[in-house]
Amino acid sequence: MPIALLALTLSAFAIGTTEFVIVGLVPIIAQDLSISLPSAGLLVSLHAVGVAVGAPVLTALTGRWPRKHVLLALMSLFVLGNLLAWMAPSYSSLITARILTGLAHGVFFSIGSTIATGLVSKDKEASAIAIMFTGLTVALVTGVPLGTWIGQHFGWRATFIAVAGLGVLALIGSALLVPNNLKQSPPARLSQQLSVLTQLLVYAMTAVGYGGTFTVFTFLAPILEQVSGFETGAIGLIMLVYGFSVAVGNILGGKLADNLGPIRALSIIFSALAFILFIFTFTAANPITSVLTILIWGAFAFDNVPGLQVYVVQLAQKYTPHAVDVASGLNIAAFNIGIALGSLLGGLIIEDMSLMDTSWVGGSIMILALMLTRLSGSLDKYSHLKMA
Repeated sequence: MPIALLALTLSAFAIGTTEFVIVGLVPIIAQDLSISLPSAGLLVSLHAVGVAVGAPVLTALTGRWPRKHVLLALMSLFVLGNLLAWMAPSYSSLITARILTGLAHGVFFSIGSTIATGLVSKDKEASAIAIMFTGLTVALVTGVPLGTWIGQHFGWRATFIAVAGLGVLALIGSALLVPNNLKQSPPARLSQQLSVLTQLLVYAMTAVGYGGTFTVFTFLAPILEQVSGFETGAIGLIMLVYGFSVAVGNILGGKLADNLGPIRALSIIFSALAFILFIFTFTAANPITSVLTILIWGAFAFDNVPGLQVYVVQLAQKYTPHAVDVASGLNIAAFNIGIALGSLLGGLIIEDMSLMDTSWVGGSIMILALMLTRLSGSLDKYSHLKMA
């Protein structure tokens, strides 16, 4: 695999840390800013909104820029956003900072996916995307537990200044390792950009498939404290276990998509996630069974990312070849619409029901994702037969 993938992975690590570390800090921020758990959970949703806006809109607006220049601008914006979060005097200013980092996040994973697939042969596209997204999973293994630990011992603001430092390292890595002569398709006309909206079913698969997980994952820290009975100091260690499992599962998810094709791989993954989330409703009450379930959950939680992203890229190359970047950006937006809606739904559930009701609701959403995936696969077969 080309060394340029290392630079993309390093940036993904920094971005992944700032996206997911908030999950471990939800109870701390809620207490420090005197806000409710659902309000603190909105910091996950609003970051995702920034990604959802940034991915398609800013990807389209920067279509004529050299890819390396875009990467460097994005990482600079990312650093700025985390510095603002560190200095945020209030909840509203923290929201602004989260939206800024979300904007950088969205464009990065949009163009990063197409850069990654352009660096390798066609039969390794899903694996290349999986390697880039390994930065997210490594962030879950190391960045999120460490950021949670920093927030618990030095305050949540210290976490954001540490993440800003990661952003600086990623910026330097991009400047040194990413080549200047990256392949770049001619920017798409507006009509071509709008043509990618014909793949709405695939974006729905992405949003629903990701949203089901985040209905529960956003409130994992309070579940572990209030339902499983863990001390606050143990949350970072459990996130470490979860992240390690995610790191292994993500690579396997890429290989599964390469070997079986995106639809078959996604069907397996969504089925497994639905079962795990239903089971977690009952296993969360015991410290041992809750950790074991989280370990298995982590092995499947983000396996769908390579399959979903490569599926969108493949369809765009087939049906809208002039707007592959925009299609990729819309799928990143769909991921984060799922995160935003899933987190928001989880907050509504714990306000009106209970923490553990998030789990079976999340499992039900995964069944819907499975149904959409099977439908899309059937339509692909019909389209192929019709063309033949």
